[in-house]
Amino acid sequence: MPSKAYTLLRKAILTEQQVVCVYDGRPRELCPHIIGHNKSDEEVVLAWQFAGKSSGRLPQWRCLRLAEVSDISLRRGRWHEGGSHKSEQRCVSAIDLDINVHVRKRR
Repeated sequence: MPSKAYTLLRKAILTEQQVVCVYDGRPRELCPHIIGHNKSDEEVVLAWQFAGKSSGRLPQWRCLRLAEVSDISLRRGRWHEGGSHKSEQRCVSAIDLDINVHVRKRR
């Protein structure tokens, strides 16, 4: 059974809503793009973090382990695409939902 975080982030992808949450002790603002499981079978999401706090420069791609995500809320706002990938993503090995494949191609 998926966690509450997984369910909310999956909904955010399907409805193209922004996510506000806390990860690694920092408030984050992001748009999730791909959700599923990593090679260790942990729930993970690949997201474009466009605002909030970070140890690095923003905006940037983030791979979040959902067990470490808290205080999640969804909000309406401009959907942030992020920059192009120079290499294949390695965050999500077992993809459940990819906005570019499962959501946008249906339009």
